[in-house]
Amino acid sequence: MNDMFVKRASLLAGLCLAAGVAVAQPAPVSAKAAGAPASSARAVDSIVAVVNDSVITRKELDTRIEEAKHQLTLSKRPIPDADLLQRQVLEQMIVTQVQLQRAKEGGIVVKDADVEQALQRIAADNRLSVDQYKARLAQAGVPWDAFRKEVREQIIMARLRDREVDSQVQVSDSEINAYLAAQKGANAAPAETEYRLSEILVKLPDGATPDQVSAAQKKATEALDKAKAGGDFAALAKQYSDASDAASGGDMGFRIPERIPDLYLNQVQKLQAGTVVPQVLRSSNGFHVIKLVETRKQGGDQGMTVPQIHARHILIRVGDGVSEAQARQKLLDIKAQIEAGKGDFADFARQVSVDGSASQGGDLGWISPGETVPAFERAMSELKDGQISDPVRSEYGYHLIQVLGHRESQVSGDQERNLAMQELRGRKAEQQYRDWLQQLRDSAYVDYRLSNAQQ
Repeated sequence: MNDMFVKRASLLAGLCLAAGVAVAQPAPVSAKAAGAPASSARAVDSIVAVVNDSVITRKELDTRIEEAKHQLTLSKRPIPDADLLQRQVLEQMIVTQVQLQRAKEGGIVVKDADVEQALQRIAADNRLSVDQYKARLAQAGVPWDAFRKEVREQIIMARLRDREVDSQVQVSDSEINAYLAAQKGANAAPAETEYRLSEILVKLPDGATPDQVSAAQKKATEALDKAKAGGDFAALAKQYSDASDAASGGDMGFRIPERIPDLYLNQVQKLQAGTVVPQVLRSSNGFHVIKLVETRKQGGDQGMTVPQIHARHILIRVGDGVSEAQARQKLLDIKAQIEAGKGDFADFARQVSVDGSASQGGDLGWISPGETVPAFERAMSELKDGQISDPVRSEYGYHLIQVLGHRESQVSGDQERNLAMQELRGRKAEQQYRDWLQQLRDSAYVDYRLSNAQQ
């Protein structure tokens, strides 16, 4: 019953279609979230945090904590102690709240049709109709209206990120040239080292008193000592860090030197991978404990290679008298006949597929990353040679996909530059998003009403 909740990729695909960008998975909302309306709930709830002009209530926090426990249990991960989990969940809720507030101020609105489209994709990616998916959620105690609300919020935040960050990312020709030269090992542009860092941040409030500074430094030093002694840095980040990425173990991802603060860079360049900066670092935000997780370089003289998949498909469109259920069932019937030896994939493609590849038996040739829509690419990438997918929903309709082979292929020319640009844009966007989100969080007015919320 619960296996749909651990299929993160399926939910990502549904929201990618509606939002046009990558988004995070909304956690399923348990039956506890289906109580009284927000207005009446807040009349009796205590307030655990004020975030700018809105509040987070005790009931909302408790519901999210239960959802976090549910997700951790499904993924077979340990559940932190109650105080730590409460702090982490509350911080995540605050970060979500400030994003939704910024989106509202910016006039970002998600239409009901966009939400419906996303829900259809989510259901299809779980190999269910919308009604079947809705029934599964009900069996698991997840109210449909609450789940719809979560999906809407994720789409809103995805569009906000796209407007505020991703759409602003620029990659110059010189950066592409340098990247490609590094890939090929050109002497004129040697490969640049990238650093993957993890951070523990112990924040200082504005106008911190000497006692507050001393307490924060003591806390950071304690975390550093444990890290030096071989403690799990990710676990220490979850325990000690006040940064918005604490729940993910403080992982800052790979960064080129230009995207690393000088305060960090001067230290990590002296380190071996897997070690921590030997002293606590002080900035205007507070005290930092930094670990160099690993380094990498792009290089080689063989040019850029990409994985390619040879695939064919059968496409049935929805509409003009063909319902979602009918299209899906027709492809399931075709798959069953092929697997029973009662028909050939190429013959069925010629007979029923409405794609331009039908005359070639549905053959799409060798496909590189990014050349198909996300739902199709993800489903295709999960198949082994000769394997046939279940029906896959995309904006074009339902597909039946068969993978014929895998290979690594060298690319050149315009395709090589396009792939390089995509890679560089992705790196920049992720780095800038982390920075933007931290700035957005730091600029918010937050009044904690829990005695242990900010410990």
